[in-house]
Amino acid sequence: MTDTPFASMPKRLIGRAMRRAPVVAVLRLSGVISAPSRIHSGLNLGALAPHIEAAFRQRRLRAVALVVNSPGGAAAQSSLIARRIRSLAAEKEVPVFAFVEDVAASGGYWLACAADEIYADESSIVGSIGVIASGFGFVEMMAKLGVERRLHAQGDKKTLLDPFIPETPADVRRLTALQKDIFESFKDVVRERRGGKLTLGERQAFSGEIWTGRKALEHGLIDGIGDLRTVMRERYGEDVRFKVLGREPGLLSRVLRRRFGGTAVAARGSPPVPGNWADQLISALEARALWSRFGL
Repeated sequence: MTDTPFASMPKRLIGRAMRRAPVVAVLRLSGVISAPSRIHSGLNLGALAPHIEAAFRQRRLRAVALVVNSPGGAAAQSSLIARRIRSLAAEKEVPVFAFVEDVAASGGYWLACAADEIYADESSIVGSIGVIASGFGFVEMMAKLGVERRLHAQGDKKTLLDPFIPETPADVRRLTALQKDIFESFKDVVRERRGGKLTLGERQAFSGEIWTGRKALEHGLIDGIGDLRTVMRERYGEDVRFKVLGREPGLLSRVLRRRFGGTAVAARGSPPVPGNWADQLISALEARALWSRFGL
């Protein structure tokens, strides 16, 4: 214990000192932001809510630290998670800090904006403020294989993004309109949380561009270069204690993460969402593609 603030203290006093030490609750937000599935649980409010609530219930709590490592994902889940964190921060009057690891991009940056201050490593990837939709089209492949698509729907708008029928200009216009709506919500969050600190014009800030931590600091997307332990000890003293919330991934989750993409572990007892395994595999490959966009 030579590197701890309690090293020179008699043992009978260590317990008393630790009981009085300020606490920083650490909430890990690592993985693709998505609804749960059999292959990967994703970051979503259902899985994270118990840990978020627990973070703000700690005794002698001085701050909540978000450790963010996410390439993004579902906009709705990004909004729900960030809103819950902000709601509890206001209710408990507790400051929130975000610490970016490898990447806080797109929805990952949305999560980081839930903090009052954002820190990153010089080599972290930050930004990608934008909205993207991707999918596959199998029309020509089906024709070559001689496969007939049988689809019956009520409502002339129900076939949007169906991968087995040709894409139409009207479908693209509808999707673009949806994306613009979501994009405006994202921009509103960044304006509210970072507006007074951004040094970039909105056209560049909201272009989907990504920056290293060093450049993100110059542009006002983050507040400093630093890591959780160093910044929190400077802020709250050498004896600050860290309470980490959530579970570490098990062996299967780690194997799936390496093979299919970064994921988070669902809260204890949360059931997997049933579905077609082909759909789940595609979802996992899309998660892998999200990480790969940032060289991870």
